[in-house]
Amino acid sequence: MVVPKKGENYELRSDLNSEYKDKRADAIKRVIANMTVGKDVSGLFPDVLKNMQTDDLEQKKLVYLYLMNYASTQPELVILAVNTFVKDTADPNPLVRALAIRTMGCLRAEKIIDYLSDPLQKCLRDDDPYVRKTAALAVAKLYDLKPELAVDNGFVEQLKDMVGDSNPMVVANAVAALTDIHDIALSNQASASSASPPGSPTSAEQTSEGIFIIDAHVLNKLLVALNECSEWGRIAILSALARYKAADVEESEHICERVMPQFQHANGSVLLSAVRVVMIHMKNVEREDLIKQLVRKMAPPLVTLVSSAPEIQWVALRNINLLLQKRPDILQNEMRVFFCKYNDPPYVKVEKLEIMVRLAGEKNVDTLLSELKEYASEVDVDFVRKSIKAIGQTAIKIPEATDRCVNVLLELIATRVSYVVQEAIVVMKDIFRKYPRSYEGIIPTLCAALDELDEPEAKASLIWIIGEYAEKIENADDLLGIFLKTFKEESYQVQLQTLTAIVKLFLKKPDESQAIVQKVLQTATKDCDSPDVRDRAYIYWRLLSTDPAAAKSVVLADRPPISLPQTTVPPAILEGLLEEISTLASVYHKPAETFVGKGRMGIDAMRKRETEQEEDLSTTREKALHVVEQGQKSENLLDFDDDPIPSSIAPDFPSSSTTIINPNPTGMAAAPVRNALDDMLDLFSQTSLPPTSTNTHGSQFPNTISNSLSGFGQPLNESTQPQQHQPQSQPQQTSFASSSSASQPPPSTSTQAGTDDLLGLF
Repeated sequence: MVVPKKGENYELRSDLNSEYKDKRADAIKRVIANMTVGKDVSGLFPDVLKNMQTDDLEQKKLVYLYLMNYASTQPELVILAVNTFVKDTADPNPLVRALAIRTMGCLRAEKIIDYLSDPLQKCLRDDDPYVRKTAALAVAKLYDLKPELAVDNGFVEQLKDMVGDSNPMVVANAVAALTDIHDIALSNQASASSASPPGSPTSAEQTSEGIFIIDAHVLNKLLVALNECSEWGRIAILSALARYKAADVEESEHICERVMPQFQHANGSVLLSAVRVVMIHMKNVEREDLIKQLVRKMAPPLVTLVSSAPEIQWVALRNINLLLQKRPDILQNEMRVFFCKYNDPPYVKVEKLEIMVRLAGEKNVDTLLSELKEYASEVDVDFVRKSIKAIGQTAIKIPEATDRCVNVLLELIATRVSYVVQEAIVVMKDIFRKYPRSYEGIIPTLCAALDELDEPEAKASLIWIIGEYAEKIENADDLLGIFLKTFKEESYQVQLQTLTAIVKLFLKKPDESQAIVQKVLQTATKDCDSPDVRDRAYIYWRLLSTDPAAAKSVVLADRPPISLPQTTVPPAILEGLLEEISTLASVYHKPAETFVGKGRMGIDAMRKRETEQEEDLSTTREKALHVVEQGQKSENLLDFDDDPIPSSIAPDFPSSSTTIINPNPTGMAAAPVRNALDDMLDLFSQTSLPPTSTNTHGSQFPNTISNSLSGFGQPLNESTQPQQHQPQSQPQQTSFASSSSASQPPPSTSTQAGTDDLLGLF
């Protein structure tokens, strides 16, 4: 006889149906524990449901929690719990009534929605404010599931009346529910308008009209309830105030004055929400004394946020960064608060550095430079680089402090630490761009560090400095020659800077740099595999050969001085982000539309969307395979497969050096079998060119730079103008397929003309 296996669920089922109360209570706790760790206990749904009717409030809460988790998987059995829910909504205990209506709102099952109307109607008018505030949130959940039911039964209108409730918590929850309903209606309207043809009315449009429109009467109710709510309630009311458009200047001033006390709240989210409301309505304030008062009151709580936990601190710093871009005077005397501590995480240090540069001025620049110099001796290489870059940004921002910044950079270069020296050279390049011809005396110090450079950006910066001040450096050709020796191995960034710097050197010292400029041009045009480097080399070569004066005006043109941008985002986006302070948009410094999808999507919609995407993917794969099969049956111009050709056509693959055998036994003139690959290979199968290249007009490149530049002396439009080539009048043209038989057709006139132009360019 086989003994049936008794697993954990079997034991739990036995205990749930036990006649002992304590045993059933213990079984429910074990079921919830298994559900919490991810075990599937949905099979116990009927047994747990039997334990709903109990006077033990703790047990009832656990059962309701189980129902909320597994109601979607057991929609047929959830209907059995309706009677208990309705009975609990009439319980003398307000906690039980609120628990029942909250659970019914969270059960996202279609069959139970219709039974929710009567209990919800009763709870919205309940005498206890705790029940009313719970029922207010249940209306928002009902509207999300079935908007027409919430509107037809008058639940939305009741929520609007509850904004004037005597209890501030009820007001806060009513505002939160109305805000959610408003957002849902707008989302439904957007999705319906995109799905329906233009001009046709939709139910979503009718639903979204008149939902939570804040007027002066509602505004006063919100301002009265603001100071008496909990943290969550204050955030909901402040979010509604941020959406309100003030009618005039006096109303904006009134809102700012009433919201200002929220700056003293201990909760960071309440503080940032209050700052958001004040920043929005401050734009309409005209009284200078009120603006100064608001700015002065805003600084201390923001400073307090900086001393919070690292995660909260980072969020606060990101929001402070936005505020400083709009109003730099908010924290102008609080730079020391943002000094980095030894135990700050790297992401906090980076934000503090950026804020310190924004707060830098003539009064505190010495303190800032001494602090940044200390940061440059840290062990974190990335933080050291950013600190040195901050010194350069300070020099660009404050012209009066540039000398002190340069002296600090020279002290850092004297340390001979590789990454410090290289980052300092990169920063000095920016300083030269901002203040040209001002610090030429430190160029020998920078050139002395040439052997320590191994990063592309540092090499490119030093090469730019040498090329820009080539007339002041006696051995500029020798220094650039060092980079020319390793030209092929350098990165593209270094190659481009080396090429430009040597051309600058030639334009400034033509007699001393003919050999080096010829070498770099030949190397860049022949041996470099970067099209950008080759194109720039050809442009310089043509400029130098046709019009040296034009080359000087292009290569040695005065560049506009660089400046430190006042904002990291465009002004229009900055205004939008300031209206989203205390949200993810203000943390990412991006509009919400860039990282939040449109519309509301629940778990069922997500699963449906994944299924549709999988079906679309399989359909696309089948179509792609069908196209490939069809392509294999037709002629493929880029077919590189090694499939054997039947012997009736050719004994082997035809190439540029073989002759196609004509299999026609009758001797009739039949067109030989050719494909596009053979024609392409024929174009490049001519005999090797002589060592000295010839341009379109027949001139060669001698060894001296003056004669070598004359090869490109003709105008560009003449050398590239298409000509009517005739094969009969070109005996000097090398045969494209010297070993091909006479039966092979010659290249077409257009193909040969294009090839002549292509080869003539070189």
